[in-house]
Amino acid sequence: MRLCYTRGMSDLPAHQSTPSFKLLSAYLGTTSIEDTIKTARGRRVLWLEILLNDQLDLTPWQSEPAVQEAHRTACRWYTHYRRLLTYLFNRTPLPIDAGPIDFREYRTFAEAVYFAYAHR
Repeated sequence: MRLCYTRGMSDLPAHQSTPSFKLLSAYLGTTSIEDTIKTARGRRVLWLEILLNDQLDLTPWQSEPAVQEAHRTACRWYTHYRRLLTYLFNRTPLPIDAGPIDFREYRTFAEAVYFAYAHR
């Protein structure tokens, strides 16, 4: 599995050494991936951050099962809604994964997209 994004933390200016979250800080009050994957709630919303934030560098956590699952889920939702996400956020594409998505999560997805778009 390759968790690669266009801009990693090493490419960030020195004054911006922590990732800039679009959702996790507001939803969970967290400032790190480590804190996010420690809680069930954090693991449930990590895929949304991955989906909507192409500035994340998940390389240090790519062997974490929670991050792998969140990445897989984000790729699947991206595959289903790539036109919308590309239009709204002009994000770097995620790998295509035509696997099934859980449509029970649609409301969560829609609310996260609305929130991220309103706060960009």
